[in-house]
Amino acid sequence: MKYQVAIIGGGPAGYTAAEAAGKAGLSVVLFEKQSLGGVCLNEGCIPTKTLLYSAKTYDGARHAAKYAVSVPEVSFDLPKIIARKQKVVRKLVLGVKGKLTAHGVTIVSGEATVTDKNHVECGGETYECDNLLLCTGSETFVPAIPGIDKVSYWTHRDALDNKELPASLAIIGGGVIGMEFASFFNSLGVEVHVVEMLDKILGPMDRELSEMLQAEYAKRGIKFYLSHKVTGVHGTEVSVEKDGETFTLHGDKVLLSVGRRPVTKGFGLETLAPETFRNGVKVNEYMQTSLPNVYACGDITAFSLLAHTAVSEAEVAVDHLLGKSRPMSYKAIPGVVYTNPEIAGVGKTEEELQAEGISYTVKKIPMAFSGRFVAENEMGNGVCKLILSEDETLIGAHMLGNPASELIVIAGIAIEKGMKSDELKSFVFPHPTVGEIFREAL
Repeated sequence: MKYQVAIIGGGPAGYTAAEAAGKAGLSVVLFEKQSLGGVCLNEGCIPTKTLLYSAKTYDGARHAAKYAVSVPEVSFDLPKIIARKQKVVRKLVLGVKGKLTAHGVTIVSGEATVTDKNHVECGGETYECDNLLLCTGSETFVPAIPGIDKVSYWTHRDALDNKELPASLAIIGGGVIGMEFASFFNSLGVEVHVVEMLDKILGPMDRELSEMLQAEYAKRGIKFYLSHKVTGVHGTEVSVEKDGETFTLHGDKVLLSVGRRPVTKGFGLETLAPETFRNGVKVNEYMQTSLPNVYACGDITAFSLLAHTAVSEAEVAVDHLLGKSRPMSYKAIPGVVYTNPEIAGVGKTEEELQAEGISYTVKKIPMAFSGRFVAENEMGNGVCKLILSEDETLIGAHMLGNPASELIVIAGIAIEKGMKSDELKSFVFPHPTVGEIFREAL
């Protein structure tokens, strides 16, 4: 069986590439060993947002009195929350399958193995291809913490399927995954501890806004241990250390969320032996590896482990094999954390610019400058921060406050297109909307 394009991995990069190539009239075979949609759709982006929306709805009902609404005896049903999450995932997986089938993509379920750049084996069959796309994604990184292998710890997958709340939860890692689960379990009444090796939560996101989000969750009862290293896990006890001092935290469950790493084993990558980058596969601006007609997209590139980056990379790769030279741009990749309130950023942070010695100016106002925000966020706070270069070009934008996840793309488009502040401000924003905050800030 010969195809023009063979794709290993059915996550956002893989299914996007398959759909685009199929739509262009190419013959495509897609290999997926688990479920279409990959980690993002089955045990990442979508299921976590489904749970977080239930938690947000519960929070809203509990605090409805702020809006002159009475909701007696507010409660939640965790097994039903999990069941709804599974229903949402099933629906979207079927949607992905339907789109691929509609564009003539052959879907093969099973573990694929690359034998050379033009041949893939799966289920005893050999498939020949002109172009090979590696879209194998990433997996949870489990650090070598003493004792961790002897306890029944959670990864994100376990937390998503759990139907009984622990009384307390110790989260190792205060990045995006850790904070979203901290938000969810805190809303449902669990005692949450977050241990982070860095001196701030949310890694590379804007420091000022990250600290504001941390302060908000500290008020809600989450305990943070920054610049702390986990030195051991024993049963329900987590040993942490800072500046030579060691103490113990209790967590009925321990959630590991220290990051992810590219999947580079188990599918014959060593046979191809492409050039590497960090712990992934090196690519150029067209997503080509060091081997002709072999592309890599998504988390396997070890560059930007985000689903929306993977989608864009897949489109760039397919464009290139179709003869279109559109380079991948990473200038305006949004980052979003779906806590409540949400935090989002795109482009440069102040910390990056300071490290690079680049001059900039900041325009920053409270989200309360938006009438719509005030109407919908009683006693809520937030910030819109815009970063401009010396010639007033927008180079960074960072927001804390709902719905930051929906608004950050406005700034992302402006940054990608190199807009100056007066150009962005010249656009007419509907009133009243929270998006008007950009005009107000400028």
